[in-house]
Amino acid sequence: MSKQIVVVGSGNAAMCAGIAALEAGASVLMLEKADQDLAGGNTKYTAGAMRFAYDNADDLLPLLKDPNDPRLAVTDFGGYTKAKFADDLLGFNGGRALSDEQKRLIDQSLPAMQWLGGHGVKFEPIYARQSFEKDGRHVFWGGLTLAAENEGVGLFDMELAAFERLGGVIRYDAAVTGLIVEYGQVTGVNIGEEVIKADAVILACGGFEASKARRRDWMGGHWDKAKVRGTPMNTGDGLAMAIEIGAQKNGLDDGCHATPMDLHMPDYANLDLPASERKNYRKICYFLGVMLNADGDRFVDEGENFRNYTYAQFGKAVLDQPGHFAWQIFDAKVDELLYAEYSFHDAHYVQAETLEALCEKLDGVDAKAALNTLTAYNDAVNADVAFDPTKLDGKDTRGLPLAKSNWAQRLDTPPFKAYPVTGGITFTYCGVKVSESGAVLDDHEKPIAGLFAAGEMVGGVFYEGYPGGSGLTSGAVFGRIAGVGAAAGV
Repeated sequence: MSKQIVVVGSGNAAMCAGIAALEAGASVLMLEKADQDLAGGNTKYTAGAMRFAYDNADDLLPLLKDPNDPRLAVTDFGGYTKAKFADDLLGFNGGRALSDEQKRLIDQSLPAMQWLGGHGVKFEPIYARQSFEKDGRHVFWGGLTLAAENEGVGLFDMELAAFERLGGVIRYDAAVTGLIVEYGQVTGVNIGEEVIKADAVILACGGFEASKARRRDWMGGHWDKAKVRGTPMNTGDGLAMAIEIGAQKNGLDDGCHATPMDLHMPDYANLDLPASERKNYRKICYFLGVMLNADGDRFVDEGENFRNYTYAQFGKAVLDQPGHFAWQIFDAKVDELLYAEYSFHDAHYVQAETLEALCEKLDGVDAKAALNTLTAYNDAVNADVAFDPTKLDGKDTRGLPLAKSNWAQRLDTPPFKAYPVTGGITFTYCGVKVSESGAVLDDHEKPIAGLFAAGEMVGGVFYEGYPGGSGLTSGAVFGRIAGVGAAAGV
């Protein structure tokens, strides 16, 4: 008789867990808190990009929806080795060694992508956001090359199709309210008074970023002031249930993915919009200009590294500024390089023909100090180095207290534009400790029988930041692991 598995949640990690369990011969019931329109967790809010280790284009071509795209002949994908992936993760570990979870993520990233491809999940090169044209070729940068067809919405749709094709069943409006524990083993879940028995339960229901109270109580700092850029459903219920029965917490309490977002966006990125448009409130082209706070000062090195490696930290940096906001300043030279979200119909910005006039329009900012900062920045730009967005170009500033290390161009071409931003929280990093088979561990490193976890529920994957695109890959890797483990009962 096949194992009966309950998966809590319906995002990328939950779907991968369900697909893997079905593939291993189990029967799977997926329970989703949201209605059908809001199902899919944070997955639908993403751009669908997935970071994984690969040697060269030969690893990518079998994953593509259109392997005959004529652009491929003039595309330089480069490679992204396991060693480079490890270095990128270590750069956000605050001096910590690679965790066991990070090692699993790296080692299983390409196999997970190939496995998804085998279930009909197809990908497209991220030409618009991850490549620049140079000498007639499309040059990819930052190690991030592929996104799911139709981005996060497409990823969810393709995974759901695979899940249902294999016989999986999903129930909507089915919020799990408790875990059933009998003789030390998880044997099912409650939905209110309803009892659903199972041989194993996989918690893949996200972090706690959508709960202002839990952000305040568990994270501290200014996190209760953050905009929530993802689903309203991720309120930490699964994490609280697991901890209540003895699960070991893992990771930093205040660790999270936070991104500069439109200051005037609604929480959950405007649920009146199609899910595919909600991501357009992010504002991550700061590397092409400068950011100013309420005092008129720059507060980060906007050109420290490719934005893949900085946006998750700079969201927090913006939130930590006076009033929890900043302004991103650009001139007309970079208009064609700004991502589509800057021309999004609901994007907020001000515009002027001079920097002086622009500074007067920066609501909440010391205009005189801002103009002085921009003037000093312009005077400090290194004119001897050519601007090249395809690499860390070394076009820096000289003599400023806070340098801009790359892509520093003078702001000298009107019209000038400024976009108000704040910090938007995407997902939390603190979760539970899991075994190599995805089983949830207690404080004595012993598996809690019948309980598994995946996705944002798994702690120890990210600490003080993350290289862009790793979140969905982590969901796929740990979802697949949990599904196999739950079906095997290990």
